[in-house]
Amino acid sequence: MNETISLVFIGIGVAFDFFGCLGLLRLPDVYNRLQAATKSVTLGTWSILFGVFIRYGFTGVGVKALICIPLIFFAATVAAHALIRGSYIFGIKLWEKSVIDDYKSEWKQE
Repeated sequence: MNETISLVFIGIGVAFDFFGCLGLLRLPDVYNRLQAATKSVTLGTWSILFGVFIRYGFTGVGVKALICIPLIFFAATVAAHALIRGSYIFGIKLWEKSVIDDYKSEWKQE
C-alpha cells in the first residue's frame, strides 16, 4: 500500500517537474519563466521527496527527504526573488503583452 501511494506522489512530482521545464522553454520572458520554474518545479520536487519519505519511512533516506522539503521551499523562493529583482533592476523588459508592472513605482529605473 505504501509503495503505491509513494509511486503516485512520485508520478505527480515528475509531471509537475515536466510542466515546469516545459514552461521554461515555452514562456515568453524571464519573469514568466522564473514563475514556472519556481512554482511547478518546487511543488514537483516536494512531491517526489514526500513520495520517497512514504516509501522509506523514518530511515536515513526518508528523514533526509523530509528535511529537504523545507530547504527547497526557502531556497527556491529566495533565489527566484533575487533573480527577478536583479533582472528588473538590470533593465530586462517585461513581455510586450504584459498587463501590469507592479514594480514600476517601487524600483525606479535610472
